[in-house]
This record gives sequence, C-alpha cells and structure tokens, in this order.
Amino acid sequence: MEKKIPYKIYLNEDEIPKQWYNVRADMKNKPAPLLNPATHTPMTFEDLRPVFCDELVKQELDDNTAYFDIPEEIYSFYKMYRPSPLVRAYCLEEKLQTPAKIYYKFEGNNTSGSHKLNSAIAQAYYAKKQGLKGVTTETGAGQWGTALSMACSYFDLDCKVFMVKVSYEQKPFRREVMRTYGASVTPSPSDTTKVGRKILEKYPGTTGSLGCAISEAVEVATENEGYRYVLGSVLNQVLLHQSVIGLEAKAALDKYNITPDIIIGCAGGGSNLGGLISPFMGEKLRGEKNYDIVAVEPASCPSFTRGKYAYDFCDTGMVCPLAKMYTLGSGFIPSANHAGGLRFHGMSSTLSQLYHDGLMRAISVEQTSVFAAAQQFARVEGILPAPESSHAICAAIDEALKCKETGEEKTILFGLTGTGYFDMMAYQKFNDGVMTDYIPTDEELEKSFAELPKVD
Repeated sequence: MEKKIPYKIYLNEDEIPKQWYNVRADMKNKPAPLLNPATHTPMTFEDLRPVFCDELVKQELDDNTAYFDIPEEIYSFYKMYRPSPLVRAYCLEEKLQTPAKIYYKFEGNNTSGSHKLNSAIAQAYYAKKQGLKGVTTETGAGQWGTALSMACSYFDLDCKVFMVKVSYEQKPFRREVMRTYGASVTPSPSDTTKVGRKILEKYPGTTGSLGCAISEAVEVATENEGYRYVLGSVLNQVLLHQSVIGLEAKAALDKYNITPDIIIGCAGGGSNLGGLISPFMGEKLRGEKNYDIVAVEPASCPSFTRGKYAYDFCDTGMVCPLAKMYTLGSGFIPSANHAGGLRFHGMSSTLSQLYHDGLMRAISVEQTSVFAAAQQFARVEGILPAPESSHAICAAIDEALKCKETGEEKTILFGLTGTGYFDMMAYQKFNDGVMTDYIPTDEELEKSFAELPKVD
C-alpha cells in the first residue's frame, strides 16, 4: 500500500545538512575560469582578494572539493528558519485535474522572505571572521539586500546596498526593511560613484540593472579600507551555499521514496536554480539517475534561450572579472519588468556549462503569463509567491497540464524562492489589466552582442 504523503514534509532539526555540496566536483567539464579583464589570464587567489573575503575566494576557485563543512555559527543561524518545508501541492493538482504529482520547496519562511538568507549569513560570517568593517552589494527586487542587511545586523557589520533604480521606486517597503536592519540603500545607477556617473552619462534616464549596481558596489568596496564586495547570485560560492535547498529537498523526498521526473527553477543569475538542482544534478553527472531539469527565465531577459555563450563582464561598468557564461552583453539594460531578481544580463558560469553540455534545458516566459500562474497558485495554495519563482510555477503548471493531456503521472518538483508581499505594485498592475510584456528584438540583442569583449 502506498504511503500517504503529507501536505508538508518536514525534516528534523538535526537533519539540516551539515555540509554544502559543490556540484563542480562531479562535472567532467569544469566551468571556465574567471579572467583578469586587463590581461585575459585566469584570476588567482591574490587577484580576487581585494574584492572578496579570503575564505569565499577559496570556495569560488575550488572545482574539486565535493563537500564543505558548514561552520557551527552558520549552522546555528540556519536553525532559526531551517529546515524549510517540502510541500505537496494537492490543491493545485486538484484544480488542474492533472495526474501529475507536484511538490515545491518553500524558502519564504524567514523575515527576509526568500532563499537569499542561506548565502547572506555565510558571506557575512566570513567577513566578520576576517575582521572587516562591512560589505557592499547590489540588489534587484530587494530579497538579497534584505537578507544581507539581516545577516550584517546579526554580525554587527556595516552594509551598503546599491538597489536597481526601478526596484528602488517600485518596492519602497523592501527598501525600508533593509534600512530597518541598519543598511544604507542607494538607487543605482547613482551619482555617488565614478562608474555610476559614467553609466548615467551613457544611458541618461536609465532604470538601471543588476549589472549597473554591481559596478557601483565593487567600486565602493575596493576604495574603502576594511570593506569587501559580496554577491547574492551567479558566483560559484553562492551556488555552494544555496545547495542546502536541494539537499533538504532530496532528503525529504527520499523519506517517502519519491523520485522527481522534472525539476524546475527560475533563472536570473542562478542562486535558486543552482541550489535546488545541485544534488540531483550530481546524481545525473555521476550516471546514477536521470532528471529533466528546467531553467525558466523571463522573456524580457532571456540569457539562456537567446544569449551568447561567451566571456563577458559581470557588470555594466566593466570593472569586474570576465566570466564565460550565457550572456546578453554587459551593456544590455533589461526592460523594467517586475521580476527584479531575474533582471541580470548573464548566468552563472557553472549553470552555463551544464546547459551548454546539454544536462538541462531552458525556456522563457512572458510576465503576464507568469502573474496569471502566480494568481492561480495563490488562490489554491494559500501563498502569494514572489514574481521570480512564479516563473517556475508557470512552467510547473504547463508541465502538469501536459500530463493531463497524455495521462502520464509524472512527479514535478519546483523551487518557491519566497513570498511576494512586497511586490503588490506588480500584482496591482496585473489585476488592473495594465501589465504589458516586452521581448527584446534581435536587433537590440545583436547591438549588445557586438560589444562583447574579444577573448582569444
């Protein structure tokens, strides 16, 4: 007799992973190294030290260590909100009348409202351990900035956040949460930095992008003694920390002998997607199991589905190292869509390599379809989802409806990165019927591709 699956599968506190998993250790084709923007030679530990914390640089460059022990101070912090639940979406299944079984890993059960806290607390810990005064960062929709401000408050570190201007204006309450936790928040691009002024001169009236905000945050970190830059996505170290999501999800599924057929994550820079899929991708890389892994990105910023696989700057100001990734070009300024956390021109080099090797697939969806899926989910599952992870919801619903047509009983797992309670302006536009879709033209993308750096 089949074991009844509860609505929520919880692990015990002592089942929180005690190690992070590094998927690069199992990759036959390792991600291409970061390159020095001046010499085009691989970045070394000494090259990266002025920008990142020492321990984080070691994690960033390590392609071979499969597991990293989670320090006790971080593990103790995790216990405040982890383990997070794995939820069987019974109500959504019933609404869709699908034979598919749908599960989602919910990461919104903490004050920051998202999965970003998993890496924020780790990066703040290493900064404090190194004796730094503070850190600088960028944030799109504000989830990362909120998480980092919480983590810095916990360790008594100064936190300087450059928030993408359109999100700064669209999401004032997220901004105020950051300030409540003690962070300073500056709309980007700003006139407070050299690179910000340069971007404003080249793109007057721009609504900004994560690439712009990264440039400003890096400048401030490197020009102020006792500060380092930290990033909430894209980097290998971030995917490492976020692996707790997938490790917990897999442990919860294993309790009931559940094997997902399809694993879906939203994709902007890669923190949520990389964290969710990591242990499953490890099994796939080792030839132990096979999964259909799907990255879902906004049609307005389609780096996987329409980007070039090439070396590019991670920032608009071209001050950061070059990363080989699927990119729309560092000069690409995405439209002011409402999934601010996915408004980045490039993708994690680790995920880019996996995608390039055919180990997962990618799709893009328009934001009106995303919010329609978010509304449908909210009405039956009782959680108002963040716009970012609503991309995964949209794809999960589509896959479940395919099962309805074919009669297949596939098991679907997706990541619900957090809640959308600070995104009500976006929901208002959708409910009022004034939300629009924007898809960049081939001509726009080709113009951006033409400015990609020439790397031999």
